[in-house]
Amino acid sequence: MKLLKVDTIDEARGKLTDVLKEKGRKSAVKGILDAAGYVLAEDIRAEEPVPAFRRSTVDGYAVRALDTGGASENMPVFLKITGEVKMGQPAEMKVAAGECVYVPTGGMVPDGTDAVVMVEYCELFSSDETAIYKAAAPGTNVVQPGEDMKAGELILSRGRKIRHQETGALAALGITEVPVYEPFCISIISTGDELVSPSDEPYPGQVRDINTYGLHAQALKWNFRVRHETVLRDDRALLMHTVKAFMADSDIVVVSGGSSQGKKDVTASVIEELASEGVFTHGLALKPGKPTITGYDKPSETLLLGLPGHPAAAMIVFEILAGWLWRNLTGEKEAFGIPAVMSTNVPAAPGRQTCQLVKIERGKGAENLAVPVLGRSGLITTLTKADGYVLTGEHAEGLKRGEHVTVYQL
Repeated sequence: MKLLKVDTIDEARGKLTDVLKEKGRKSAVKGILDAAGYVLAEDIRAEEPVPAFRRSTVDGYAVRALDTGGASENMPVFLKITGEVKMGQPAEMKVAAGECVYVPTGGMVPDGTDAVVMVEYCELFSSDETAIYKAAAPGTNVVQPGEDMKAGELILSRGRKIRHQETGALAALGITEVPVYEPFCISIISTGDELVSPSDEPYPGQVRDINTYGLHAQALKWNFRVRHETVLRDDRALLMHTVKAFMADSDIVVVSGGSSQGKKDVTASVIEELASEGVFTHGLALKPGKPTITGYDKPSETLLLGLPGHPAAAMIVFEILAGWLWRNLTGEKEAFGIPAVMSTNVPAAPGRQTCQLVKIERGKGAENLAVPVLGRSGLITTLTKADGYVLTGEHAEGLKRGEHVTVYQL
């Protein structure tokens, strides 16, 4: 088996892009309620203005702003009430100088008027006349046609994850179906003779399985579909058979454990044998995360991803590679990093980027403090205590107290 040199994060990502550039992502059309959590596969433009007519933002009287000039509590202006706009019906009347019309919140503002005075600033003087106690400027309490969305305007871009607010915008435009990217279907394999189910009581030398559950939950964060998951003992033939079976209906097969240099670490040889393109990354210049393996099988269009067995390292690498790959293929934006300053010095691994877990605390001023969460990559509590992570440069000696950093949220 040909072992490639240890790759930087950028090099590993570049190789992923190269082998997957022809695959892209499949899309499907879904109803807007079913599309929540998915990523848009096409731009969405408004085919009509929203709102389509002038609407009042308050209960009040539609007036000509000019007629209210100088109105105050001590010197009201008196206007003749010539009608009332019914909610959900067109305002067919036209208002002349010295006249006004009652309009409910959301009602259509009639022609001839350019402002609405809230009822709180009006007082009925008689059955067909009201006193106006506050002057209004043109446009006061009136939403103009297209003020929310203009016809032809780009409303949602490809790569936007659909949340409740996007669903509302689509409904406002009368769009009931949208094209979205089909999420990755992934399968998760955790390996190790020492692993038992979380529901079991481990004997001395055994530990409860963390990675299957942690990676499953992490996949759901990206809206990936978990097709299969299993825990295997350290057996090369069994791993070979299982990976091959899962490749039939998975975009990504993740193998956690067995990726290092020990006697029972056979993940690299299995991926090399099963992937048509072989292993193209064997080792990541990252701490934690060095024992990372990637390969690609073109006939089944399956990415094979070997992750470290240590929980923190496995989940960090999954975020950095699988999460990044999803964004790269779909155009989904990465969450904004949080600017912060380091609270203390942190050493780095020479020749490798260091992924330092941190929690964010409020400093004395307006700046955020990035406080290192220390602990080995085999400890799951390092992740539970962290708000995110910072990355050092490949050749950096470490991070210094007071240094400005970007915290990427987990």
